Amino acid sequence: MIRVLICDDQEIICEGLEKILGTDPEIQVVGIALDGREAIEKVRQNPPDVVLMDLKMPGTNGVQATRAIRQAHPETRVLVLTTYDEDEWLFDAIRSGASGYLLKDTPRHELLDAVKGTALGKSFVDPAVMGKILAHVEHGTPSEPAPTAIDLSQREREILRLLARGLANADIAHQLFLSEGTVRNYTSALFEKLGVSDRTQAALVALKMGLVDLDE
Repeated sequence: MIRVLICDDQEIICEGLEKILGTDPEIQVVGIALDGREAIEKVRQNPPDVVLMDLKMPGTNGVQATRAIRQAHPETRVLVLTTYDEDEWLFDAIRSGASGYLLKDTPRHELLDAVKGTALGKSFVDPAVMGKILAHVEHGTPSEPAPTAIDLSQREREILRLLARGLANADIAHQLFLSEGTVRNYTSALFEKLGVSDRTQAALVALKMGLVDLDE
C-alpha cells in the first residue's frame, strides 16, 4: 500500500484529490495538510511514501516544505502538483528535491500512475514543462558554473542513462542483468559523484553535462 499525504491550501482541491486517489486500491491517503508547515509536521509525525505537494501557498510554500521534508526524511518522495509552470517555481522545486512535477490538469489515470511510480523511485514531469527543463539543460543560465569533468565507468553511464529515462532500480536491474542491490549501490555512488541527492537532479545534471543522450 502506498501511503500519500496531500498538501494544498484549498480544501476543495484536497477533497477532490483524496477521492481520486481513493479509487485506486494500491493507494491510501493518510493525511491532508493545508500549508507547507503543516505538511512538514505531519511527515515528521508519520512519514508517508509520497507527498502530493502544491507550491504557491501562504506561509511556508511548497518549495520550502519540499526542501525540509527531503532533508529530514529522504525516504519520503515529493510529487509536485500545481497550476504553476513558471521557470522559477519549476527549477526551485527540482532543486529542493521534488521527484516529479505535474500540473493540475493532469488526467486522473496519469496522476494515479505518477503517484505509484514516484513511490517506486521513478520521475514524472508534465510534458508541458519538459521543454523548459530540456532548454534549461541545453543552454543553462549565465549564473551557473561551467560543467566539470566527471569520470564515470561504462556501467555507470549505462545506469545513469536508464535512470534519466525514469526507470526504477528494479527495471534497471532487469535490463542490465544485475541485482537490484548492485544497481542501488551504483546509484548511490552516482549521486555522490554528481553532487546530487535524488534521481531527478541526477538526470538533469547528466543531461546538462552531456553524460547521457535520451535519443540513444
